[in-house]
Amino acid sequence: MSYRVLVTGHLGYIGAVLTPMLVARGHAVVGLDSDLFRDCTFGSAGVLAAVPHIAKDIRDVELADVEGFDAVLHLAGLSNDPLGDLNPELTFEINHQASVRLAELAKQAGVRRFLYASSCSNYGASGDDLLDESASFNPVTPYGISKVRSEQGIGPLAGDGFEPVFLRASTAYGVSPRLRFDLVLNNLTAWAFTTGQVYLKSDGTPWRPVVHVADIAAAYVALLEAPSEAVAGRAFNIGRTDQNFRISELAEVVRETVPNCRIEYAPDAGPDKRCYRVSCDELARSVSAYQPMWDVRKGAVQLYQAFRSHGLKQPEFEGPTYQRLAHLKQLLSAGVVDETLRPLSAARGWGK
Repeated sequence: MSYRVLVTGHLGYIGAVLTPMLVARGHAVVGLDSDLFRDCTFGSAGVLAAVPHIAKDIRDVELADVEGFDAVLHLAGLSNDPLGDLNPELTFEINHQASVRLAELAKQAGVRRFLYASSCSNYGASGDDLLDESASFNPVTPYGISKVRSEQGIGPLAGDGFEPVFLRASTAYGVSPRLRFDLVLNNLTAWAFTTGQVYLKSDGTPWRPVVHVADIAAAYVALLEAPSEAVAGRAFNIGRTDQNFRISELAEVVRETVPNCRIEYAPDAGPDKRCYRVSCDELARSVSAYQPMWDVRKGAVQLYQAFRSHGLKQPEFEGPTYQRLAHLKQLLSAGVVDETLRPLSAARGWGK
């Protein structure tokens, strides 16, 4: 069955992979994105899927924007812990308040299914235990807190034909048209390729579940198409249970993938309070159509080959183009956006 779908954040790291998957499945897709990262496309801009596009900040969505859709796939937001730390109150405004408001509008408009991009960051500092979806939340960053608050605000809206579903994604990796280097496997592989060092900025001990961006996108497709009784009102950890690694283990995978590189620790490398392992078995049990295809070794090879083909250099990956926080700081300093990340009057054509 084909659905009419609104994808917020369709021009982001995950959205740029998800959108063509939805189109290939025959769904009618409309994107909604302020396109803050329009200058961050890796390779040819032509690889971004061409779908109808509402150029709008998620905070400015109106009822008319969500009317007529069968589902909303809500990915838009400030995307990671460093970005969340930039301005915690702004993080809560965008990631929490705007997300709950979007869900309220979607329900009012008669949208049936609302897929929310939550995160395994909800579990925060959780040690060595393997956590399923019933585990307690223990977020340790504004980003993680914003995701927890969003789940808590959207969950009670379930009912009367409205079906929220929460996708708690593991840490993403892999090639996307809107590539990010502020993700651990992407970052380590880029360091190795451009410098010969697999450079660790922590002591390597924390656990982290990881998942390929294409497997995250496939989870959205599977949960969009799944029967209501299997998914409505539920949360799912996204990834594979066998893909939990210590950061040092990810570094070793990269060392074995990229020729002539070695592992190096930053002089001030210390522990990272974010440490969690998750079980991802529930989604496969509930939705048999979901079959994740990637593992870190395949992902590291994909990244290495992409960097080699692109001719990636260290200043490029360490600069503002592919680091979300650095890019927003550049937009702020250049006067393109104000401190609320909205376009300044002198740049009103930008993002429209």
